[in-house]
Amino acid sequence: MDRIKGVELTGAEIVVRCLQEEGVEYVFGYPGGAVLYIYDELFKQDKVKHVLVRHEQGAAHAADGYSRASDKVGVCLVTSGPGLTNAVTGIATAYMDSIPMVILVGQVPTHAIGLDAFQEVDTVGITRPCVKHNFLVKDVADLAPTIKKAFYLATTGRPGPVLVDIPKDITTMPTEFLYPESVSMRSYNPVVKGHGGQIKKAVQLLMEAERPMIYAGGGVILANAAQQLTDLVRLTGHPVTNTLMGLGGYPGTDKQFLGMLGMHGTYEANMAMQNCDVLLAIGARFDDRVIGNPEHFGQNPRKIIHIDIDPSSISKRVKVDVPIVGNVSEVLDEFLRLIRAGGQKPDAAKLKAWWKTIEEWRGKDCLKYDHASKIIKPQFVVEKLYEVTGGDAFVTSDVGQHQMWAAQFYKFDKPRRWINSGGLGTMGFGLPAAMGAQMANPGATVACVTGESSIQMCLQELSTCKQYRLPIKIVSLNNKYMGMVRQWQEFFHGNRYSESYMDALPDFVKLAEGYGHRGVQITKPEDVEPALRDAFKRKNELVFMDFLTDPTENVFPMIPGGKGISEMILSEDL
Repeated sequence: MDRIKGVELTGAEIVVRCLQEEGVEYVFGYPGGAVLYIYDELFKQDKVKHVLVRHEQGAAHAADGYSRASDKVGVCLVTSGPGLTNAVTGIATAYMDSIPMVILVGQVPTHAIGLDAFQEVDTVGITRPCVKHNFLVKDVADLAPTIKKAFYLATTGRPGPVLVDIPKDITTMPTEFLYPESVSMRSYNPVVKGHGGQIKKAVQLLMEAERPMIYAGGGVILANAAQQLTDLVRLTGHPVTNTLMGLGGYPGTDKQFLGMLGMHGTYEANMAMQNCDVLLAIGARFDDRVIGNPEHFGQNPRKIIHIDIDPSSISKRVKVDVPIVGNVSEVLDEFLRLIRAGGQKPDAAKLKAWWKTIEEWRGKDCLKYDHASKIIKPQFVVEKLYEVTGGDAFVTSDVGQHQMWAAQFYKFDKPRRWINSGGLGTMGFGLPAAMGAQMANPGATVACVTGESSIQMCLQELSTCKQYRLPIKIVSLNNKYMGMVRQWQEFFHGNRYSESYMDALPDFVKLAEGYGHRGVQITKPEDVEPALRDAFKRKNELVFMDFLTDPTENVFPMIPGGKGISEMILSEDL
């Protein structure tokens, strides 16, 4: 788009022009008094499409899902006061998982700020802990440069949500419009290239390792480095594991992949993490759900190499030996170049012995469940979902047992196909995130794996799905409990199921039909696959599948809180 220099535009016109300059395709939002001038300008053009959600939390989650499934910036637009506070959960969700988003928020007029005006909240103060950065625009001349900075900050370094708070009077004021070509911020210069000496040291350690392990997280996905990771793993012959956020960063069907690690990770992945002698951590942060108790993790001596764009993530929970700050993609490119140029290869005999040990751990079959059950097992539903979709769907999830079963039993071979709330663990994320994923990938197969508790958190977005004809397939694993809460109450609270039983569930079939969609309830194992196949044949319909599953089923393996990564409870232990 040509720059308009010397032409005056109002603040509202500038907001829309900035979005056009950034190539924004969709804005997810909900109108209100403080943003009406911006909505009026959106109405006057057709380059930036607006998606009307039914709750501002849905706007943030949809923008988040759109970003995760597309590698583009998710954008949402909400009004002041309750519009912003409703969106905070979605903003915090994106912040915890480092998702690039720009949130545009209306604010009361500048002269009313701080006077407890109607629908006023301290947006900057409320959101400061859960955004990468936020701005309050006090001069219309600063509006375009501020929005440019917001997109720049959201996408560079460690990505994250950036918020722009725009008072209503700023949207009516005129000023000359000039959108900056680039951004230079003296206090913000993220390191992109890793230190050459550190990379050489890391490669040497990897090549000399007797029991190597590669541990890759969501940073691999965010940096679009899945191919480099795959090349490195295959070049070295080393075992690899992914975090919950990193699934799809390495092909889930490959023999060198040990499955997800962590609290509900596989036995072999967790044991290999605990017993390796050289650990390469890539775009991961050693969080509590991954390594459990850091003191237990530190009992076994090992050399740790850690690659991350964010220096504050390195040695935060676990002391590392070779820190490498830089963009994961560029650092792995250098790893590959050095390994290929050096011609050095791991000790084949020692690596073979390590793999033999890993295969023994694999032999435990830690994900086994009762295939002969007369009640639908949730794991069986996910296995059939994988089979019916050919492993090629975009799968969103809510949070709980169903999320873990989806992560364990759906084999993701591609990045950006697994979309879930990892860091914050937000119930209600799945459906609006699926909307964003579907918008980002029209014509693609999108499934939302959820539970009867989570789906009710943002259920109103079924209305949005109807308006925009989004043919999402909802796979509800309905066990009539807040499943993960019930599991913990069973193990650690003496079977006292305090407020985890859902005693007044709606008829989800009728509810789906009430929103204009197709609903179906499945009660028998033999009906699971036919129901899924019928649903996915309906290319233009949203289908809500209510699978009545075993209410007593638990997720295994499981690491109890405060325990170490190798102190897993397996189903066979009970």
